[in-house]
Amino acid sequence: MIQNICLIAKLGFQIEFDPQKALEKLTSMLPIITALFVLIYTTDIFLLFLFGLHSLLMVYLYRKNHKYCISDPERNYTLEQEASLPHVTVQLPIFNEYYVVDRLIDSVIALDYPKSKLEIQILDDSTDETVEKALQIAEFYRAKGFDIVHLHRKDRTGHKAGALEKGMEVAKGEFIAIFDADFIPDPDFLLKSLPYFEDREIGMVQARWGHINQNYNMLTKAQGYGIDGHFMIEQVARNSNHLWMNFNGTAGIWRKETIIDAGGWEHDTLTEDFDLSYRAELKGWKFRYFKDIVCKAEIPAMISAYKSQQFRWCKGSIQTGVKLLPRIWKHNLPWQVKGEAIIHLINYSVAPLMVINILFTAPLLLMEFWSGWGIKDIPITILFVTATFLSIGSIGPIVFYAYSQREIYPDWKSRLSFLPVMIMIGTGVSIVNTRAWLEAVLGIKSGFKRTPKLRIENSSDSLKDRQKYPIPFDANSILELAMAIYCFFCVYLSFLVDKPFIIGFLFIYGMGFLFVSLNTIKESLWKLQGAFEKEKEAVSEIA
Repeated sequence: MIQNICLIAKLGFQIEFDPQKALEKLTSMLPIITALFVLIYTTDIFLLFLFGLHSLLMVYLYRKNHKYCISDPERNYTLEQEASLPHVTVQLPIFNEYYVVDRLIDSVIALDYPKSKLEIQILDDSTDETVEKALQIAEFYRAKGFDIVHLHRKDRTGHKAGALEKGMEVAKGEFIAIFDADFIPDPDFLLKSLPYFEDREIGMVQARWGHINQNYNMLTKAQGYGIDGHFMIEQVARNSNHLWMNFNGTAGIWRKETIIDAGGWEHDTLTEDFDLSYRAELKGWKFRYFKDIVCKAEIPAMISAYKSQQFRWCKGSIQTGVKLLPRIWKHNLPWQVKGEAIIHLINYSVAPLMVINILFTAPLLLMEFWSGWGIKDIPITILFVTATFLSIGSIGPIVFYAYSQREIYPDWKSRLSFLPVMIMIGTGVSIVNTRAWLEAVLGIKSGFKRTPKLRIENSSDSLKDRQKYPIPFDANSILELAMAIYCFFCVYLSFLVDKPFIIGFLFIYGMGFLFVSLNTIKESLWKLQGAFEKEKEAVSEIA
């Protein structure tokens, strides 16, 4: 083998490198390289345009029939109807939720519903003190006459989906209500939602997510915008126009029969809720969504937790797409339903498209220097069409999110000033979402990454003091920092070549990557500081 390597090396030294020929070959290939560059960039712009157009379509569909998603107070159940009320099982899947488990259980105990018709399951996969804390709370309320059980699993097969599956095996209820650890249902949640199951075709009822800490910091404000867009515009647009929508994993109620008929909880994707929703709709079940039945939740206040959540949502959505798109494509569905279902499943593809768009900026600005092609060489028709596509692709999401603020908040006009910050942070997480997208498409498996809930409810709560569940250092922060530097370089380049028309976007993108990267690094330093302080305390105790 060593002899072969030496022979190859010897031959390599004998090969003469001719720079002139290499340059001539590269020059001859420039037309092909240019054509390929333009093709990729044009395709990228066109796909971003389609997603932007879809955002505008959602706003149109919302305006068209949004009243369908307003509940009827006259249909609400009352406690006087106890004899005819259905039996409900409330499932609370938790995993190491020491800070919030008591808040969650207390809010479910406060539900206005007869004790004889309500079962509460604490589905506990915890590996820390949460187990003992949850058990004590369950025992306390059981002594007060509540039907509450604490089901602890040491084998976390299937993670949340596995816990829900195990709980359903022993559930007494005809209906299954699910609340994640960061949610606080209002007392009348069940009485408002259950009446719509009188229609035998309805398999699931979903409520809108609200917020308990949206104004805590810049990150929570940005997330609030994103959540409002999905829950006020998207879900209403789909449900009110009889298109497919999904259960959002929490703040909803399932008909137990629907879960069983759809094949039960499966855990081959990271979004078991999305997966089950589409499998149920493939079976013909209908869903209802109500924008005025609101269940408030805690928004992640740490960038590391937010990135972890986004990674799981993005990868899980694309995994569900890979799994179910062939079945949806072959199914005999109306083209409107099929088209919207497909776009919904691949919506997170915006992330890699954005990354490609940004990476192509410098070569685009310098295109006339390396390819010989300049803007003046491009026909005016193509320039006009490209500008139109870019405008719609950019304006669509802005209108989408702005309209959600208009529909929810009386002071919506003043809130619009925060839109650039939402775009900034949304772009900043495109690196981690692109990685999630690629892993899903390539079938790369990864462990379940939880989103820590820290009980951050008001401005006096300190993030730094609640590091019981630190998230490991995210190496993506290095790439995010590199992307920030690249964006600012492109700003400089735009001035240099006198093409300032994209400077505003580039600056926002650069600030987004910088914000996400630096905050990730800062939170990692908190973790190191916390570990150092614990070690110091341990040494002091020994001494």
